[in-house]
Amino acid sequence: MKKTLATALIVLLYATAQAQTASAPPAIVEVGQATASTLAPLRWVPGSVVSRDDAKIASAEAGRLDFVAEVGARVKVGERLAKLDDQALRLRREELLAELRRTEAKQALSKTQLERLRKLEANSAIARAQLDEAQATLETDGQTAARARAQLRQVEYDISQADVRAPFSGIVTERYAQRGEYLQVGANIVHFVDVERIEARVQAPLALADKVRSGMQVSVRAGGVERPATVRAVVPVGDERARQFELRVGVDPAYALVGSAVEVALPEMATTAETALAVPRDALVRRTDRTYVVRVSGDNTAEQVAVTPGTSSGDQVEVRGALNIGDRLVVRGAERLSAGQAVSVQSGS
Repeated sequence: MKKTLATALIVLLYATAQAQTASAPPAIVEVGQATASTLAPLRWVPGSVVSRDDAKIASAEAGRLDFVAEVGARVKVGERLAKLDDQALRLRREELLAELRRTEAKQALSKTQLERLRKLEANSAIARAQLDEAQATLETDGQTAARARAQLRQVEYDISQADVRAPFSGIVTERYAQRGEYLQVGANIVHFVDVERIEARVQAPLALADKVRSGMQVSVRAGGVERPATVRAVVPVGDERARQFELRVGVDPAYALVGSAVEVALPEMATTAETALAVPRDALVRRTDRTYVVRVSGDNTAEQVAVTPGTSSGDQVEVRGALNIGDRLVVRGAERLSAGQAVSVQSGS
C-alpha cells in the first residue's frame, strides 16, 4: 500500500512539473549555428607587452640639471624632457665668435695685401718671394677662420644638446636625476616609454618556427579577453639553451598596458587542417561530469546534446557529437534551460 502511494506521489509531482513547464513563458535565448570549419590545432604561448620605443634618456653634456619632466608627464616628440645649465657654453660661444671675427678680419687684410703685391709684381717692383709669402699668409688665415667656424658650430651643437628633447612621443615613467644635481656625460636622466606603439614579445618553442610568419593573423588573450592580432616580426634565431625563438605581435594600446602578461595562439601545423564540425565557443556548457550544447528543435524547444570538444580557433571549437551542420545552438542562456523547455529565439540571432 505504501509503495503504491509513493509511486502515485512521484507521478503526481512529475505531472505537476510538466504542467508548470508547459504553462511557463518561453525563455528568450540567442542562438548560433553549427558549421563546417577548417580548424588547425593551436598552442597558447605566454608573452609580455612591451613598447617599441622604450629608452633611458641620458645627458650628452656635463652640467647642473635645471629642469626635468615629472613622472607621468606625457611629452610629444621634440618637446623638452630636461634642461642643463648652459651658461658656460654660451660664454664659450661668445669667445669663439669674437675669435672668428678677428680671424676673418685678418684674412680680409691678407687678401688685400696679396692683391696689392700682385699689381706690383706686374711692374717687377717686388721679388717673387714676397708674393709667395703673402699667398701663404692668406691661406693660413683661411684655415684659421675655418677652424674657428668649426669650433663655433661645435659649441652651438653642445648648447642644443644641453636642452634634452623627446626623440619620440611618450610618457616619463621614472626620473634618475633631480633638479640641481650635477650630471656627467652619459648619466641617465629619465626613463621614457611610448605607450601607443606597443606589441607582445613572445618566446615560442623552436618546433613552431616553421609555422609562423610575419603578417599572419593570430589570437591574443589577456585577462580572459581574446582579440585578433597580427604577427609583426619573427626573429629567425633560436636560443640554443632554451630552444626558443622570438616573435613580435602587434597589440592595441587600449587592450593591454606595457608589462601586461598575454598569451598568443600559434598554429601547431604548417598545412591546412581537415574540415570539422565546429560550434561557437559560447554554446558549450561545461559541467564536472560532461560537456553539452543546447539545440533548438523545430518546435522551439530545448534539447541537450552531449559533445566532446576538440581543437579551437578564435571563437570556434571543434566538437564530436550528435549534431548536424546548420543546427541552431543556444549561445546565451543555455545554462538555465532544461530539456524540453520552450524557448523564444531573440530576433537577429
